[in-house]
Amino acid sequence: MSPVSDQSGTTGASYAAAGVDIEAGDRAVELMKEWVKKAQRPEVLGGLGGFAGLFDASALKRYERPLLASATDGVGTKVDIARQMGVYDTIGHDLVAMVMDDIVVCGAEPLFMTDYICVGKVHPERVASIVKGIADGCVLAGCALVGGETAEHPGLLGEDDFDVAGAGTGVVEADRLLGADRIRTGDAVIAMAASGLHSNGYSLVRHVLLNQAGLALDARIEEFGRTLGEELLEPTKIYSLDCLALTRTTEVHAFSHITGGGLAANLARVIPDGLHAIVDRSTWTPAPVFDLVGRTGRVERLELEKTLNMGVGMMAIVPSESADAALATLADRGVDAWVAGEITDRGEHTTGAELVGDYAV
Repeated sequence: MSPVSDQSGTTGASYAAAGVDIEAGDRAVELMKEWVKKAQRPEVLGGLGGFAGLFDASALKRYERPLLASATDGVGTKVDIARQMGVYDTIGHDLVAMVMDDIVVCGAEPLFMTDYICVGKVHPERVASIVKGIADGCVLAGCALVGGETAEHPGLLGEDDFDVAGAGTGVVEADRLLGADRIRTGDAVIAMAASGLHSNGYSLVRHVLLNQAGLALDARIEEFGRTLGEELLEPTKIYSLDCLALTRTTEVHAFSHITGGGLAANLARVIPDGLHAIVDRSTWTPAPVFDLVGRTGRVERLELEKTLNMGVGMMAIVPSESADAALATLADRGVDAWVAGEITDRGEHTTGAELVGDYAV
């Protein structure tokens, strides 16, 4: 049937005229297929393009009592740095880290992930680049990318605006579930170094460095050894396989993924009533980017610490006698880690975790 026209010959409304380009969306799917193929597991059935991703759950029969773990997250306003830089293949990596490193905290093995990309206008190569980053991240996390959705929202988002979100699923044997009930007085708190700011606190970072100080993303910052934009787009470290390796080689009581809210608040989430985690700042030196944000915005230390990770992306709580073995495993995997604190009785403390001392210079 032909488009409806009035007597003047004017063509009626269409989806394309409203700003949605179906053909561009189809091209984006074709471009991303090669990347999705790289982020697979043997349990995945079917291919890209179906209405739902399929995962063969019979693979879970090897578990006595399998518990499924799920998480969902986004990348936050870090996407605006990517937009301004015109670099899109790192944001997907960040997305996987935010989702799968939450899942591994309970000891779960990441299984599969789906994504949602919302854009003002579909630029096929741009969407494919984002998906490439997601697929690369899934490989690093050991999970499959089984599906996703790209939505075009003209009129709500500008042509260059976009956002990303994702959801993931993992599995853990019930009797190997990690968490607060395993933690004991005297346990060691092991810190694993962050790759940078990761994907939290960017509203503060952008406000201080770009809006207040007026720094340019292409400005070279000597203490970084690269441009400001390159530093801010440094991908979030994915710890999933490192954490799983730790559970196989030594006893682990709990993990804490250091994201929004900072180190102390996230660590407190896994500390049981009656116990307290003390983390010594003097055991590490935060990367220069944290100092730059603090100095430039005259941000108080406590404000920085409840917003940014301050150089620690993941923490493991292990028996004190297992600390050396844990550090050896992480070192073998190329993860910079150290004993940063210990678990004590709660006493008169009102919170589950605190930072003490001053950062090493």
